[in-house]
Amino acid sequence: MSLGLEAVRQAEDRGAGLALRHLAWCGRVSGASGDVGMTPAEPSTHQALIPKPQLTAQAEGLAGSPRQALAGATVGFFFGFAAVALFGPTAQAFREAMELSAFQVSFLVAIPALSGALLRIPFSAWADTNGGRRPFLVLLLLSLLGMAALTLVINVVPAHELRDDLYPLFLALGILCGCGIATFSVGVTQVAYWFPRAEQGRALAVYAGVGNLAPGVFSLILPAVLARGGLGSTYLLWLGLLAVGTGWYFAFGRDAWYFQLRRRGLSVEEAKRRASACGQELFPAGGLIEGLGTAARLWRTWALVLLYFTTFGGFVALTAWLPTYWVSYFGLSVIAAGALTAVYSIATSGIRILGGVMSDQLRRGGENTAVLALLIMLNGAVLMTVTNLFQVAVPGILLMAIGMGICNAAVFKMVPEEVPQAVGGASGWVGGLGALGGFVIPPIMGFAVRREGQIGYPLGFITFVVLALLALTAVWILKYTREEAPAQR
Repeated sequence: MSLGLEAVRQAEDRGAGLALRHLAWCGRVSGASGDVGMTPAEPSTHQALIPKPQLTAQAEGLAGSPRQALAGATVGFFFGFAAVALFGPTAQAFREAMELSAFQVSFLVAIPALSGALLRIPFSAWADTNGGRRPFLVLLLLSLLGMAALTLVINVVPAHELRDDLYPLFLALGILCGCGIATFSVGVTQVAYWFPRAEQGRALAVYAGVGNLAPGVFSLILPAVLARGGLGSTYLLWLGLLAVGTGWYFAFGRDAWYFQLRRRGLSVEEAKRRASACGQELFPAGGLIEGLGTAARLWRTWALVLLYFTTFGGFVALTAWLPTYWVSYFGLSVIAAGALTAVYSIATSGIRILGGVMSDQLRRGGENTAVLALLIMLNGAVLMTVTNLFQVAVPGILLMAIGMGICNAAVFKMVPEEVPQAVGGASGWVGGLGALGGFVIPPIMGFAVRREGQIGYPLGFITFVVLALLALTAVWILKYTREEAPAQR
């Protein structure tokens, strides 16, 4: 009898172990995510019987995988976000051909950031409702359409025949091309739904980190192409690369399994159940519009918008404006100006990783990291304002790159801490309106040149001195009033 009971107990133990392993594979028991506080059981001879999530997805007839979706979104975003540098590296060529003023050039280089910022919120909402693939493709196709038209105009009208009456057309096409910049918010939503909570940080870091390198890379490549082949060849190459990026996303960009199941007509609950069995952990919570409304009524949201306007919007603005600054103020070649702009852009994007680590490790990490970063940026902006020496301007702009990059990471560390009752809505306002700085700041700097002449190039950096001081004040207030913030969720 005792042997029989022992055999039954062992059988039950094996059955329980298999059940736990199955749940672990399906993402319901995960020590890493902290959901249940258990880790998958050790592998055994029964492991071949465990249904892995990917096998379950294949059995359901679902397309894609987390890695494939990440690769598709990252490459698509890289080529879409490159529109930040649409006119920056070629601004001097347009200025000479069309006899544009510095103020007109500032609007030209800034115009792609207008659509890139304003479309972030509505397209992110679309992605949260129906999945990211369609809105991502629409944005890339709009950008491709604008680039095709721009390339056609430049190749049909010789450079020496370009006139300022084409300026409004270039602005309109710049708005179309800038639609690709808005793929950032769509891709963040899309990638987040594919990965379990324990892996989302790394996946989003890869997505944003690689994509943000695009303006720097294009600022480095395009001047060399411009010098060899002129404006026509430059934008023809860009059109080809954007088409490749769009084709790559079309081939590999996939919606998470929940959205695929919903399009088959399954109910919300049934789609969640099946997607969860395949390993998906994150699902749309709904209420994005309500979240935006709640966040808009909180002053803390607008303080964070100011921070991101200063650092990320400033990053986009300087990536577009710096080629003109280096060429017009210091007389550098277009290739040298492109290289310096690329160093700035890549440094700002790369240092963002350090900002994330600091925000996680320091006590009150978001605010303290932001204060440190803004002080570094402020010092760089002061140097850029007061100097007419190239050997001082280079370290000045690098200080600004370091400060902006670190603060960009700190801002989104602060969002859930400062606005816990409307994290999604606050993120929408911060990401969308903060990026608008890329459109607003260059014309201000161009106005300084129009009003003061050549000395206006360094004086324009007073804009960043003022913004840094305002942002520091906002962070200081946030830091010492957080205890009074509502903590309900």
